[in-house]
Amino acid sequence: MATIQRDLTRTTLAILCLLLMIAATLWVLRPFLAAGVWATMIVVATWPMLKSLEKRCGGRRALAVTGMTLAMLLLLFVPLLVAIDTIVNNAGEIASLGRKLATADLPRPPEWLAAVPLIGSKLSTLWAQAADAGSQALLEKAEPYMADSGRWLLTKVGSMGFMLLQFLLIVVLSAILYAGGEAAATGVKRFGRRLAGDHGENSVILAGQAIRGVALGVCVTALVQTVLGGIGLAIAGIPFAGLLSAVMLMLCIAQVGPGLILFPAVAWTFWMGDTGWGIFLLVWSLIVTTMDNFLRPMLIKKGADLPLLLIFAGVIGGLLSFGLVGIFVGPVVLAVTYTLVEAWVDGKTGTD
Repeated sequence: MATIQRDLTRTTLAILCLLLMIAATLWVLRPFLAAGVWATMIVVATWPMLKSLEKRCGGRRALAVTGMTLAMLLLLFVPLLVAIDTIVNNAGEIASLGRKLATADLPRPPEWLAAVPLIGSKLSTLWAQAADAGSQALLEKAEPYMADSGRWLLTKVGSMGFMLLQFLLIVVLSAILYAGGEAAATGVKRFGRRLAGDHGENSVILAGQAIRGVALGVCVTALVQTVLGGIGLAIAGIPFAGLLSAVMLMLCIAQVGPGLILFPAVAWTFWMGDTGWGIFLLVWSLIVTTMDNFLRPMLIKKGADLPLLLIFAGVIGGLLSFGLVGIFVGPVVLAVTYTLVEAWVDGKTGTD
């Protein structure tokens, strides 16, 4: 009995020491965890591109890693520099447009708006009241919200330096993982096999497929929405359609969607009295903003053979729970859990 008690005490202390070491390790690595997760997702998603580039470079991994790292840096700095250059070169036109918007009167609501079921009458009444009040009254009502928006914008600008440092850290960690990706992948698969045999190793492989599928779905959907949204802006004659399309691409990749660009453009078109183009852009915007609900899950399913409902729940639930990185984490967690539960229900063991 004393021997059993000693063994139980030793086992309990060993587990507590192990948990303490894990907690201390996570605490030390806490500043790098977010960047590490992002770097892992990026490397797993773009690994086929690295292998293709390495093959074109004659099997020289260092050259391929340098190319991928420079490409990541260009993805950040080139759009930023283009946006700044566009704003500087068109500062006068932007100021003139702002003054024109501040003095322009809102046109009367179109007759068809009142005939829209459920909400048409109320929208038409509100629109007519805003038109009667004039631009100055609208600006006075919007002034408190503009002040809050300005303070929020200043806060975000203040954190821009930290975001740039985080991005540079992601680039550095990605370069390290690119250089030793095979060893890292082997270690993770060995860990999965140690936990759950063949099913653990297969779950690691499935997680990688899910990450690549999500990356395919997010990037391709963002490009399609941006191209179609940019075409709509250009056809409707919206000023700075190219710059707005670049901002739209960043918003789509961040899963905010193109609506923050398209719907204000619709309002501006109606404001300027172009009712016909406003109706066209409104219908076009509704199509563009809703197409990701079916296009993205379909593309993700092509990359990872998982139920469509599971993918949709993983993307939406992960985004709501963990933010932007949850788009990748959510489907991976559900995919691994689904695979292990399915194997357990089928009565398979980890060594099958």
